[in-house]
Amino acid sequence: MSAAGDRLQDTARRAALALPDVSHGYPFTPGLDVYKVAGKVFLIVTDDPDEQIITVKCEPEHACAQECAYASITPGRYLDKRHWISLGPGPGITERLVTDAVEDSYDLVAERLPRRDRPSAR
Repeated sequence: MSAAGDRLQDTARRAALALPDVSHGYPFTPGLDVYKVAGKVFLIVTDDPDEQIITVKCEPEHACAQECAYASITPGRYLDKRHWISLGPGPGITERLVTDAVEDSYDLVAERLPRRDRPSAR
């Protein structure tokens, strides 16, 4: 079952807030809900009801595979198109896929932090 836009966004928010040491706010603009670990962005959720997407960090090879597999996964909006992908509602975009994308993004960002700044193991 595909996740509708609002469910996609709510699923992403819940997944992010369930992870250790996550903060969130609106540092760029009121329409972009930004989630960080140790001050580093790993998830952006749009608050625009006409464009219900989330943007997550992704390994370039995995990003390319995801973009080829799903029509509603595109190069990342707002960020480096090679290392970020945006997910919108559409065929095959399930709550599990969204949760996995958020958790993978968090892990990518956390593992690149200096050891002293990394969150406790999850």
